[in-house]
Amino acid sequence: MVRRTDLSDNFLVTSLSEKIKSRALEIGFQKVGIARAEALVDEGTRLRSWLAAGYHGEMAWMDRWAEKRVDPSLILPDAKSVVVGALNYFTPHEHRSGVDIGKISRYAWGDDYHEVVKEKLYALLEFIRRESPEVNGKVCVDTAPVMDKAWAVRAGLGWIGKHSNLITTDHGSWVFIGEILLDIELEYDGDVVADHCGTCSACIDACPTSAIVEPYVVDSRRCISYATIELRDETLPADFDNKMEGWIYGCDICQDVCPWNRFEKATDERRFQPREGETSLGLDGVFEFTPETYAVRFRKSAMKRTKLSGLKRNAAALKSTGDN
Repeated sequence: MVRRTDLSDNFLVTSLSEKIKSRALEIGFQKVGIARAEALVDEGTRLRSWLAAGYHGEMAWMDRWAEKRVDPSLILPDAKSVVVGALNYFTPHEHRSGVDIGKISRYAWGDDYHEVVKEKLYALLEFIRRESPEVNGKVCVDTAPVMDKAWAVRAGLGWIGKHSNLITTDHGSWVFIGEILLDIELEYDGDVVADHCGTCSACIDACPTSAIVEPYVVDSRRCISYATIELRDETLPADFDNKMEGWIYGCDICQDVCPWNRFEKATDERRFQPREGETSLGLDGVFEFTPETYAVRFRKSAMKRTKLSGLKRNAAALKSTGDN
């Protein structure tokens, strides 16, 4: 026999879950789901295999925080729920083309997404605390040791494509992901989105460096995004010669060719519009940056990740090979 207090508690849990989702959409997220906070067993096994193969390259933090990535309780003790939001960042602009032009990955056209997504998640957490003052929560956006894409799948937002990015049926793959870990029980989304990649191999076929070594597995060491952003070497490896296809920061090829991105929609988040209208950089202009002008130009931009030395290295690589 179910006690009346249990029925009341269940009603409150359901009501709070619905309120959280409704508020998340009001704040600006396009999709939101809730998953049970539990160890990511299968995902953890795949992560450890990926690390063991050395596919993380010089990203040592991927290995250093591996256990935290698969166990949310190591980030928030007594974590019970993961609220996951997806934020559309697509803007209908094109890269400039021509000689001595370096293309910027779409995600870095606007303001730093870490700050934009965090702002929205903290606003949502504040709302949750007003509704449930006893709750403890932790906001996570990319830099925290959390498997964002795995939680997005568990929350029913989409599936992992063969290029290893999250794909949604209504916005394609042009979405940022963020989470709030909570120490309260909520109503969980049980419907996982099926993998709709089918026999398609467009992303695998299009990658100029063959970085997608098998479906759903990317060797970062071969990836243009890794090379132009995360790699700290003074020069790019010779393996990238004449394969850069004009990318100076990041690479969107695997997403550009994905058939699911025919469902892309323009974001209404103005901060994701190209800063100074730039989707590309003139290579000669990059060489003219000083530490001071670089700091001003890329303040609050994700592009500061590569640092001035990295940006000049990338420009030099494009200039020397004419690979643009």
